[in-house]
Amino acid sequence: MDFTFTEEQQAAVEAARAVFAGVAPDGVPSPALTAGAVADDFDRALWAKLADADLLSLLLDARHGGAGLDAIALCLVLRESAKVLARVPLLESTAAAVTVQTYGGEELKADVLARAGRGELVLTVAANGRTGHDGAELAVTARPEGDLWVLDGVQTAVPWAQNADFVLVPALSTESGRSVLALVPRVHEGALLAEQFSTTGELLGELRLDSVRVPARDVIDADGAWESLRALLATGTCALALGLGEGVLGMTSEYTSKREQFGFPVATFQAVAVQAADRYIDLRAMEATLWQAAWRISSGAGGALPASGDIAVAKTWASEGVRRVVQTAQHLHGGIGADTDYPLHRYHAWAKHLELSLGPAAAHEEALGDLLAAHPLG
Repeated sequence: MDFTFTEEQQAAVEAARAVFAGVAPDGVPSPALTAGAVADDFDRALWAKLADADLLSLLLDARHGGAGLDAIALCLVLRESAKVLARVPLLESTAAAVTVQTYGGEELKADVLARAGRGELVLTVAANGRTGHDGAELAVTARPEGDLWVLDGVQTAVPWAQNADFVLVPALSTESGRSVLALVPRVHEGALLAEQFSTTGELLGELRLDSVRVPARDVIDADGAWESLRALLATGTCALALGLGEGVLGMTSEYTSKREQFGFPVATFQAVAVQAADRYIDLRAMEATLWQAAWRISSGAGGALPASGDIAVAKTWASEGVRRVVQTAQHLHGGIGADTDYPLHRYHAWAKHLELSLGPAAAHEEALGDLLAAHPLG
């Protein structure tokens, strides 16, 4: 098995590192120091730099101004972004755009893709449903009405919803019983957006849809569109968790190599070294399962289980692994780990958000169990 990344994928990583080199994690707004939301908007200056570096159009075809790369390239860039807690809707906007490219009509593609790739149009996805536990497509109903679709329901915890231009909303068609995706403007008649907050302190949105009418051209009703979008979002979340965990372990290694007790760096103590080694193993498992999932959805390759099985394994490792990494880091840092002048507490807050995003480990273990029951391994 060849784990070597292509030259194009490696070039994307180098471009991402150059952009994110200017981001200071200790400058990221802290939820511990702010009552309510940490900011009114995401990092627009960083967003513009990502656009200038062509990192917002990685997965778009050349005819839409993109590089035509795959989910692996996106995950590589997301991994770098999480190391510095980059406050941008890179995953959501890219995933929504590539879904429009793959499954949307030509008119919708022409209106959305080039502008999204240039960063002029910001997209997000309502993927949490009403409660965060049931399927997001079950939280909203959609019925055709002439040249329109009418949407009713509630989606909670929509990331970056307060500042995105459009929200891609999964819904259940009352006519066919299949999942559809509707591109809903943030400001639209019948759409009410209420404030919610993440553990990171970032604004989320509760999106209430009351007979919202959307043109049929802005609705994607192709088979597999929502499943493909959800798979990319979950895999991208695993990449974010991996990057965050690597950033935290690097901080911990640097701190414990300098912090001395009894005249020796605490990193030389066996108990410290063993705990750090365990977290390193967690990160390597998170990495291996991430690339397996990203490869499956990028290549369409078959396997003993559907690709959703590999994604469930990756998200289980990501959720549990990132939690263990930040908890151990807090322990090994001692009191400074909770000091709001030190960036570790920010990573802890972001880790909790990523752990629960698109379902905690238990939800993905249950999904994996269902897959194993339906596809018994010989």
